[in-house]
Amino acid sequence: MTDWIVRTFVRDADNVSDHAVRTRYGLVASVTCILCNVVLCLGKGAVGLLAGSVSIVADAVNNLSDASSNVVSLLGFKLASRPADVEHPYGHGRYEYLAGLVVAVLVCAIGINLVLSSVEKILHPEPTEFGPAVVAVLVGSMLVKLWMSSFNRRLGRAISSETLEATAVDSRNDVISSAAVLASAVVSQLTGFDLDGWAGLAVGAFICWSGVELVREAVSPLLGTVPDPAYVEHIRAKIMSYPGVLGTHDLMVHDYGPGRQFASAHVEMAAEGDALEQHDLLDNIEQDFKTDEGLVMTLHFDPIVTNDPQVRDMRHWIDVAVKGIDERLSIHDLRCVPGPTHTNVIFDCVRPADCALAAPELRERIGALVRERYPRAVCKITIDDSYVSSRQ
Repeated sequence: MTDWIVRTFVRDADNVSDHAVRTRYGLVASVTCILCNVVLCLGKGAVGLLAGSVSIVADAVNNLSDASSNVVSLLGFKLASRPADVEHPYGHGRYEYLAGLVVAVLVCAIGINLVLSSVEKILHPEPTEFGPAVVAVLVGSMLVKLWMSSFNRRLGRAISSETLEATAVDSRNDVISSAAVLASAVVSQLTGFDLDGWAGLAVGAFICWSGVELVREAVSPLLGTVPDPAYVEHIRAKIMSYPGVLGTHDLMVHDYGPGRQFASAHVEMAAEGDALEQHDLLDNIEQDFKTDEGLVMTLHFDPIVTNDPQVRDMRHWIDVAVKGIDERLSIHDLRCVPGPTHTNVIFDCVRPADCALAAPELRERIGALVRERYPRAVCKITIDDSYVSSRQ
Protein backbone atom coordinates (compact mmCIF):
# COMPACT_ATOMS: atom_id res chain seq x y z
CA MET A 1 0.00 0.00 0.00
CA THR A 2 2.75 2.43 0.97
CA ASP A 3 4.73 1.67 -2.17
CA TRP A 4 1.64 2.21 -4.32
CA ILE A 5 0.92 5.60 -2.69
CA VAL A 6 4.53 6.75 -3.15
CA ARG A 7 4.71 5.57 -6.78
CA THR A 8 1.35 7.16 -7.63
CA PHE A 9 1.64 10.54 -5.93
CA VAL A 10 5.37 11.26 -5.50
CA ARG A 11 7.05 12.02 -8.80
CA ASP A 12 10.78 11.16 -8.95
CA ALA A 13 10.45 9.56 -5.50
CA ASP A 14 14.04 8.29 -5.35
CA ASN A 15 15.50 11.80 -5.60
CA VAL A 16 14.92 12.58 -1.90
CA SER A 17 17.68 15.23 -1.84
CA ASP A 18 15.50 17.44 -4.07
CA HIS A 19 13.44 19.94 -2.05
CA ALA A 20 10.42 19.56 -4.34
CA VAL A 21 10.43 15.78 -3.88
CA ARG A 22 10.68 16.17 -0.09
CA THR A 23 7.70 18.50 -0.17
CA ARG A 24 5.65 15.99 -2.20
CA TYR A 25 6.47 13.27 0.32
CA GLY A 26 5.31 15.52 3.17
CA LEU A 27 2.11 16.56 1.43
CA VAL A 28 1.16 12.98 0.52
CA ALA A 29 1.82 11.76 4.07
CA SER A 30 -0.16 14.62 5.63
CA VAL A 31 -3.21 14.30 3.35
CA THR A 32 -3.31 10.51 3.77
CA CYS A 33 -3.21 10.80 7.55
CA ILE A 34 -5.85 13.57 7.61
CA LEU A 35 -8.29 11.32 5.73
CA CYS A 36 -7.58 8.32 7.95
CA ASN A 37 -7.93 10.30 11.19
CA VAL A 38 -11.20 11.94 10.16
CA VAL A 39 -12.74 8.54 9.34
CA LEU A 40 -11.51 7.08 12.65
CA CYS A 41 -12.80 10.09 14.60
CA LEU A 42 -16.29 9.76 13.15
CA GLY A 43 -16.44 6.00 13.75
CA LYS A 44 -15.09 6.09 17.30
CA GLY A 45 -17.15 9.13 18.25
CA ALA A 46 -20.41 7.50 17.22
CA VAL A 47 -19.64 4.21 19.00
CA GLY A 48 -18.25 5.93 22.10
CA LEU A 49 -21.34 8.11 22.55
CA LEU A 50 -23.67 5.16 22.11
CA ALA A 51 -21.68 3.02 24.57
CA GLY A 52 -21.15 5.83 27.09
CA SER A 53 -17.39 5.22 27.13
CA VAL A 54 -15.23 8.21 28.05
CA SER A 55 -12.08 6.42 26.87
CA ILE A 56 -13.52 5.71 23.40
CA VAL A 57 -14.83 9.28 23.07
CA ALA A 58 -11.41 10.56 24.23
CA ASP A 59 -9.80 8.30 21.63
CA ALA A 60 -12.07 9.85 18.98
CA VAL A 61 -11.06 13.35 20.10
CA ASN A 62 -7.47 12.15 19.95
CA ASN A 63 -7.97 11.23 16.28
CA LEU A 64 -9.46 14.66 15.60
CA SER A 65 -6.42 16.25 17.23
CA ASP A 66 -4.22 13.97 15.12
CA ALA A 67 -5.93 15.33 12.02
CA SER A 68 -5.12 18.84 13.26
CA SER A 69 -1.51 17.77 13.73
CA ASN A 70 -1.47 16.49 10.17
CA VAL A 71 -2.75 19.87 8.98
CA VAL A 72 0.15 21.49 10.88
CA SER A 73 2.56 19.09 9.17
CA LEU A 74 1.02 19.93 5.81
CA LEU A 75 1.57 23.64 6.44
CA GLY A 76 5.08 22.97 7.72
CA PHE A 77 6.14 21.16 4.56
CA LYS A 78 4.48 23.78 2.37
CA LEU A 79 6.16 26.71 4.15
CA ALA A 80 9.53 24.90 4.28
CA SER A 81 9.45 24.55 0.49
CA ARG A 82 9.46 28.32 -0.02
CA PRO A 83 12.68 29.48 -1.71
CA ALA A 84 15.25 31.71 -0.05
CA ASP A 85 14.59 35.45 -0.09
CA VAL A 86 16.33 38.66 0.96
CA GLU A 87 15.31 38.32 4.61
CA HIS A 88 15.94 34.55 4.78
CA PRO A 89 18.97 33.82 2.58
CA TYR A 90 19.29 30.26 3.95
CA GLY A 91 15.72 29.34 3.01
CA HIS A 92 12.71 28.42 5.13
CA GLY A 93 13.56 24.77 5.91
CA ARG A 94 13.25 25.21 9.67
CA TYR A 95 9.49 25.59 9.27
CA GLU A 96 9.51 21.79 9.12
CA TYR A 97 11.20 21.65 12.52
CA LEU A 98 8.65 24.13 13.88
CA ALA A 99 5.84 21.93 12.56
CA GLY A 100 7.38 18.96 14.36
CA LEU A 101 7.47 20.98 17.58
CA VAL A 102 3.80 21.95 17.22
CA VAL A 103 2.86 18.30 16.66
CA ALA A 104 4.80 17.33 19.79
CA VAL A 105 3.03 20.01 21.86
CA LEU A 106 -0.34 18.80 20.55
CA VAL A 107 0.55 15.26 21.65
CA CYS A 108 1.21 16.61 25.17
CA ALA A 109 -2.11 18.49 25.13
CA ILE A 110 -3.95 15.33 24.06
CA GLY A 111 -2.37 13.38 26.91
CA ILE A 112 -3.28 16.03 29.48
CA ASN A 113 -6.87 16.18 28.22
CA LEU A 114 -7.17 12.40 28.41
CA VAL A 115 -5.81 12.36 31.98
CA LEU A 116 -8.32 14.99 33.10
CA SER A 117 -11.32 13.26 31.47
CA SER A 118 -10.22 9.91 32.92
CA VAL A 119 -9.92 11.34 36.45
CA GLU A 120 -13.44 12.72 36.05
CA LYS A 121 -14.67 9.25 35.03
CA ILE A 122 -12.94 7.66 38.04
CA LEU A 123 -14.48 10.18 40.46
CA HIS A 124 -17.91 10.02 38.85
CA PRO A 125 -18.24 6.57 37.26
CA GLU A 126 -20.91 5.89 34.69
CA PRO A 127 -21.84 2.51 33.19
CA THR A 128 -20.02 1.56 30.00
CA GLU A 129 -21.74 -0.54 27.39
CA PHE A 130 -19.67 -3.30 25.84
CA GLY A 131 -20.62 -4.94 22.57
CA PRO A 132 -19.47 -6.03 19.11
CA ALA A 133 -19.49 -2.45 17.84
CA VAL A 134 -16.98 -1.40 20.51
CA VAL A 135 -14.69 -4.31 19.70
CA ALA A 136 -14.95 -3.73 15.95
CA VAL A 137 -14.19 -0.01 16.08
CA LEU A 138 -11.23 -0.47 18.43
CA VAL A 139 -9.68 -3.37 16.51
CA GLY A 140 -10.21 -1.53 13.24
CA SER A 141 -8.63 1.59 14.72
CA MET A 142 -5.58 -0.35 15.89
CA LEU A 143 -5.03 -1.88 12.45
CA VAL A 144 -5.35 1.48 10.69
CA LYS A 145 -3.04 3.19 13.18
CA LEU A 146 -0.45 0.42 12.91
CA TRP A 147 -0.35 0.99 9.18
CA MET A 148 -0.20 4.79 9.65
CA SER A 149 2.71 4.45 12.08
CA SER A 150 4.62 2.28 9.62
CA PHE A 151 3.68 4.58 6.74
CA ASN A 152 4.90 7.75 8.46
CA ARG A 153 8.04 6.12 9.82
CA ARG A 154 9.00 4.79 6.41
CA LEU A 155 8.43 8.12 4.65
CA GLY A 156 10.04 10.02 7.52
CA ARG A 157 13.20 7.95 7.30
CA ALA A 158 13.23 8.22 3.52
CA ILE A 159 13.42 12.02 3.69
CA SER A 160 14.95 12.37 7.21
CA SER A 161 11.87 14.23 8.53
CA GLU A 162 11.51 14.83 12.28
CA THR A 163 7.89 15.85 11.66
CA LEU A 164 6.89 12.52 10.07
CA GLU A 165 8.85 10.60 12.70
CA ALA A 166 6.85 12.43 15.40
CA THR A 167 3.62 11.59 13.58
CA ALA A 168 4.67 7.93 13.48
CA VAL A 169 5.21 7.95 17.25
CA ASP A 170 1.80 9.59 17.73
CA SER A 171 0.16 6.83 15.66
CA ARG A 172 1.96 4.19 17.72
CA ASN A 173 0.61 5.84 20.87
CA ASP A 174 -2.88 5.59 19.41
CA VAL A 175 -2.44 1.84 18.95
CA ILE A 176 -1.46 1.50 22.61
CA SER A 177 -4.37 3.74 23.62
CA SER A 178 -6.94 1.68 21.70
CA ALA A 179 -5.46 -1.59 22.99
CA ALA A 180 -5.73 -0.34 26.58
CA VAL A 181 -9.32 0.75 26.05
CA LEU A 182 -10.21 -2.63 24.53
CA ALA A 183 -8.47 -4.54 27.34
CA SER A 184 -10.22 -2.49 30.02
CA ALA A 185 -13.59 -3.06 28.31
CA VAL A 186 -13.03 -6.83 28.26
CA VAL A 187 -11.88 -6.95 31.89
CA SER A 188 -14.75 -4.73 32.98
CA GLN A 189 -17.24 -6.98 31.22
CA LEU A 190 -15.81 -10.13 32.82
CA THR A 191 -15.32 -8.80 36.37
CA GLY A 192 -18.02 -6.18 36.66
CA PHE A 193 -15.44 -3.62 37.83
CA ASP A 194 -15.34 -0.55 35.56
CA LEU A 195 -11.73 0.05 34.47
CA ASP A 196 -12.60 2.56 31.73
CA GLY A 197 -11.37 5.61 33.65
CA TRP A 198 -8.24 3.88 34.94
CA ALA A 199 -7.31 2.72 31.44
CA GLY A 200 -7.77 6.23 30.12
CA LEU A 201 -5.58 7.59 32.95
CA ALA A 202 -2.74 5.16 32.17
CA VAL A 203 -2.91 5.87 28.46
CA GLY A 204 -3.03 9.63 29.06
CA ALA A 205 0.09 9.46 31.26
CA PHE A 206 1.94 7.46 28.60
CA ILE A 207 0.95 9.92 25.88
CA CYS A 208 2.15 12.85 28.04
CA TRP A 209 5.50 11.14 28.54
CA SER A 210 5.83 10.47 24.80
CA GLY A 211 4.88 14.08 24.05
CA VAL A 212 7.60 15.43 26.33
CA GLU A 213 10.18 13.24 24.57
CA LEU A 214 8.95 14.48 21.20
CA VAL A 215 9.22 18.10 22.35
CA ARG A 216 12.83 17.52 23.41
CA GLU A 217 13.66 15.95 20.04
CA ALA A 218 11.91 18.75 18.12
CA VAL A 219 13.65 21.54 20.07
CA SER A 220 17.19 20.19 19.50
CA PRO A 221 17.54 21.04 15.77
CA LEU A 222 16.01 24.48 16.38
CA LEU A 223 18.64 25.22 19.03
CA GLY A 224 21.43 23.83 16.86
CA THR A 225 22.18 20.22 17.75
CA VAL A 226 25.53 18.54 17.19
CA PRO A 227 25.78 16.94 13.73
CA ASP A 228 25.69 13.18 13.39
CA PRO A 229 29.21 11.83 14.22
CA ALA A 230 29.00 9.47 11.23
CA TYR A 231 28.26 12.43 8.94
CA VAL A 232 31.15 14.40 10.45
CA GLU A 233 33.49 11.48 9.85
CA HIS A 234 32.20 11.18 6.27
CA ILE A 235 33.00 14.86 5.61
CA ARG A 236 36.49 14.51 7.08
CA ALA A 237 37.21 11.33 5.14
CA LYS A 238 36.05 12.88 1.87
CA ILE A 239 38.25 15.97 2.36
CA MET A 240 41.25 13.79 3.28
CA SER A 241 40.76 11.64 0.16
CA TYR A 242 42.02 14.41 -2.15
CA PRO A 243 45.74 14.40 -3.07
CA GLY A 244 47.76 17.08 -1.33
CA VAL A 245 45.49 17.36 1.72
CA LEU A 246 47.50 16.77 4.92
CA GLY A 247 44.78 17.34 7.48
CA THR A 248 41.52 19.08 8.28
CA HIS A 249 40.13 20.75 11.40
CA ASP A 250 37.73 23.42 12.70
CA LEU A 251 34.80 21.72 10.98
CA MET A 252 31.43 23.40 11.55
CA VAL A 253 28.08 22.18 10.21
CA HIS A 254 25.04 24.47 10.22
CA ASP A 255 21.53 23.07 9.78
CA TYR A 256 18.84 25.34 8.30
CA GLY A 257 16.34 22.55 7.73
CA PRO A 258 16.36 19.10 6.10
CA GLY A 259 18.45 19.21 2.94
CA ARG A 260 19.76 22.70 3.77
CA GLN A 261 23.13 22.12 5.43
CA PHE A 262 26.12 24.45 5.26
CA ALA A 263 29.62 23.59 6.44
CA SER A 264 33.07 25.12 6.77
CA ALA A 265 36.47 23.64 7.57
CA HIS A 266 40.19 24.39 7.51
CA VAL A 267 42.34 22.24 5.22
CA GLU A 268 46.05 21.76 5.85
CA MET A 269 48.30 21.66 2.76
CA ALA A 270 52.03 22.01 2.18
CA ALA A 271 53.22 25.61 2.52
CA GLU A 272 55.78 24.95 -0.21
CA GLY A 273 53.13 24.07 -2.81
CA ASP A 274 51.78 26.24 -5.61
CA ALA A 275 49.12 28.56 -4.17
CA LEU A 276 47.03 28.67 -7.36
CA GLU A 277 46.94 24.88 -7.65
CA GLN A 278 45.96 24.52 -4.00
CA HIS A 279 43.22 27.12 -4.37
CA ASP A 280 41.92 25.27 -7.41
CA LEU A 281 41.85 21.99 -5.45
CA LEU A 282 39.83 23.56 -2.64
CA ASP A 283 37.38 24.93 -5.21
CA ASN A 284 36.98 21.45 -6.65
CA ILE A 285 36.36 19.92 -3.20
CA GLU A 286 33.69 22.53 -2.45
CA GLN A 287 32.00 21.93 -5.79
CA ASP A 288 32.07 18.14 -5.30
CA PHE A 289 30.27 18.47 -1.96
CA LYS A 290 27.66 20.70 -3.59
CA THR A 291 27.13 18.40 -6.57
CA ASP A 292 27.27 15.04 -4.79
CA GLU A 293 25.48 15.85 -1.53
CA GLY A 294 23.88 19.27 -1.80
CA LEU A 295 26.18 20.49 1.01
CA VAL A 296 27.40 24.08 0.68
CA MET A 297 31.00 23.84 1.86
CA THR A 298 33.48 26.67 2.51
CA LEU A 299 37.14 25.66 2.94
CA HIS A 300 40.05 27.67 4.35
CA PHE A 301 43.65 26.92 3.38
CA ASP A 302 46.15 26.40 6.24
CA PRO A 303 49.79 26.21 5.10
CA ILE A 304 51.91 23.56 6.83
CA VAL A 305 55.72 23.59 6.72
CA THR A 306 56.72 20.13 5.55
CA ASN A 307 60.43 20.59 4.69
CA ASP A 308 61.62 21.26 8.28
CA PRO A 309 62.09 17.91 10.06
CA GLN A 310 62.45 19.53 13.51
CA VAL A 311 59.11 21.35 13.23
CA ARG A 312 57.49 18.19 11.82
CA ASP A 313 58.76 16.08 14.73
CA MET A 314 57.68 18.69 17.27
CA ARG A 315 54.19 18.85 15.78
CA HIS A 316 53.86 15.08 15.94
CA TRP A 317 55.18 14.87 19.52
CA ILE A 318 52.84 17.57 20.83
CA ASP A 319 49.85 16.03 19.07
CA VAL A 320 50.58 12.69 20.77
CA ALA A 321 51.34 14.33 24.14
CA VAL A 322 48.05 16.24 24.40
CA LYS A 323 46.17 12.97 23.90
CA GLY A 324 47.70 11.86 27.19
CA ILE A 325 45.60 14.59 28.83
CA ASP A 326 42.45 13.71 26.87
CA GLU A 327 42.53 11.37 23.87
CA ARG A 328 40.05 13.59 22.02
CA LEU A 329 42.40 16.61 22.01
CA SER A 330 44.21 17.57 18.80
CA ILE A 331 46.45 20.40 17.64
CA HIS A 332 46.85 22.24 14.37
CA ASP A 333 48.49 25.28 12.76
CA LEU A 334 51.78 24.79 14.61
CA ARG A 335 54.61 27.13 13.67
CA CYS A 336 57.87 28.13 15.34
CA VAL A 337 59.47 31.58 15.65
CA PRO A 338 63.06 31.11 16.92
CA GLY A 339 64.90 33.80 18.89
CA PRO A 340 68.25 34.21 20.69
CA THR A 341 66.94 33.14 24.13
CA HIS A 342 63.75 31.17 23.36
CA THR A 343 61.51 29.87 20.60
CA ASN A 344 57.87 30.82 20.37
CA VAL A 345 55.81 27.72 19.60
CA ILE A 346 52.41 28.83 18.32
CA PHE A 347 49.54 26.42 17.76
CA ASP A 348 45.83 25.79 18.33
CA CYS A 349 44.34 22.99 20.39
CA VAL A 350 40.79 21.72 19.77
CA ARG A 351 38.96 21.13 23.05
CA PRO A 352 35.72 19.08 23.16
CA ALA A 353 32.77 20.75 24.89
CA ASP A 354 32.67 18.19 27.71
CA CYS A 355 36.41 18.29 28.46
CA ALA A 356 37.08 18.19 32.22
CA LEU A 357 39.65 21.00 31.97
CA ALA A 358 38.71 24.63 31.42
CA ALA A 359 40.59 26.50 28.69
CA PRO A 360 43.11 28.28 31.02
CA GLU A 361 43.95 25.05 32.89
CA LEU A 362 44.29 23.10 29.66
CA ARG A 363 46.57 25.76 28.21
CA GLU A 364 48.82 25.57 31.29
CA ARG A 365 48.94 21.76 31.26
CA ILE A 366 49.96 21.62 27.60
CA GLY A 367 52.54 24.38 28.05
CA ALA A 368 54.15 22.51 30.95
CA LEU A 369 54.35 19.29 28.89
CA VAL A 370 56.01 21.09 25.97
CA ARG A 371 58.54 22.87 28.24
CA GLU A 372 59.61 19.54 29.75
CA ARG A 373 60.45 18.26 26.28
CA TYR A 374 61.65 21.55 24.75
CA PRO A 375 63.06 23.79 27.53
CA ARG A 376 63.56 26.78 25.17
CA ALA A 377 59.93 26.68 24.01
CA VAL A 378 57.45 29.39 25.02
CA CYS A 379 54.00 28.20 24.00
CA LYS A 380 51.38 30.52 22.57
CA ILE A 381 48.32 28.27 22.61
CA THR A 382 44.85 29.12 21.33
CA ILE A 383 42.14 26.83 22.69
CA ASP A 384 39.45 26.16 20.07
CA ASP A 385 36.05 24.84 21.07
CA SER A 386 34.85 21.87 19.04
CA TYR A 387 31.54 22.39 17.19
CA VAL A 388 31.09 18.74 16.25
CA SER A 389 30.67 15.65 18.37
CA SER A 390 33.74 14.53 20.25
CA ARG A 391 32.56 10.89 20.12
CA GLN A 392 34.75 8.66 18.02
